[in-house]
Amino acid sequence: MNLKENLVNSLSGEDVEITPVISVTQVGIVEAMENTGAFWPDAHTDADKMAALGSSLYELAGLECARIPFDLTVEADAMGCRVDIGGEDRTPQITKSPFDSSSDINVPEDFLERGRIQVILEAIKKLKEKYGDDLPIIVGMTGPLTLAGQLLGIENLVRYMRSRPNEVESALDEVLEASIQYANAICEKEPDVVCVADPTSAPDLIDPLQFKKMVKPRLEDLSMEITTSKVLHICGSTEPIIRDMSTTGFDGLSVEEKVDISMAKEEIKGRGKTIRVGGRTMSMGGGDKTPKLVGNISTNQTLFMGSPQDVKDEVKSVLEAGVDILAPSCGLAPRSPLANIKAMVEARNEFHGI
Repeated sequence: MNLKENLVNSLSGEDVEITPVISVTQVGIVEAMENTGAFWPDAHTDADKMAALGSSLYELAGLECARIPFDLTVEADAMGCRVDIGGEDRTPQITKSPFDSSSDINVPEDFLERGRIQVILEAIKKLKEKYGDDLPIIVGMTGPLTLAGQLLGIENLVRYMRSRPNEVESALDEVLEASIQYANAICEKEPDVVCVADPTSAPDLIDPLQFKKMVKPRLEDLSMEITTSKVLHICGSTEPIIRDMSTTGFDGLSVEEKVDISMAKEEIKGRGKTIRVGGRTMSMGGGDKTPKLVGNISTNQTLFMGSPQDVKDEVKSVLEAGVDILAPSCGLAPRSPLANIKAMVEARNEFHGI
């Protein structure tokens, strides 16, 4: 079985014999760092170590992809935010933004040359050189609302969406320009999947109507610029926005364990088509392309704190519910046991009788 073809075909809606088992979210765990010698924080800034750690769960546990980078601060870093690069089991975090309002936000002319962007692009190249067409390479990037929140402050952004919506719209337009530049640069390196993670869009943080009015149009525009297979990841209980997510033009929707897979599949059935009219993206109510569901093995309760048998039990349940692509529900906790990642792959194999 060619792992790349199996994943791409699944996202394209073609029949596959075996459900892919991957991660579209962060894959760096400490046990893998110890096995490869590619530790955080060096793996955030060194292309060789990033490639080694990004592919480590394929090499050590059979996970059917390489996935980089390991955090959601890359674009904000390049926009001028101050970033604490983290530690061995702590991801990078933004500590200070140079922007006080949306009118201050602007994309630097040398945006793609700043921060760690070139490191990610070089790591894609190294992974492609090593694995060729055998292993799918997944690259993550930050969604527009989350990036806007990083620049303005999440609490400010959520408050502004109610009291100063025009300021949020302005900020989203500015960061969308940066997102498109970065997406184009990633796609030039020809990875197999781009995952846009926009956790701030979760219904736990913003109203579903705000998502539909403010966020969805920007995600539609961004998806049109991504020329490879693409997945949208939003955290939390996304049932209230799953239909709107399904018409943004992404091939896959990555959801957390709070989402009932069978119910979500019914919600999005036949609603995955978007068209371009007069320079604008328009969502259609139907269409023959329905985005595939990716997920949704619990990262905190099961993959982090559960036993291998707990993992296998949950994998069986999710596969029986009809998930299209098996994956962790969110980014892996750095202290997740390697044995649990192996159990996820083993359970998929057992389910398909291989």
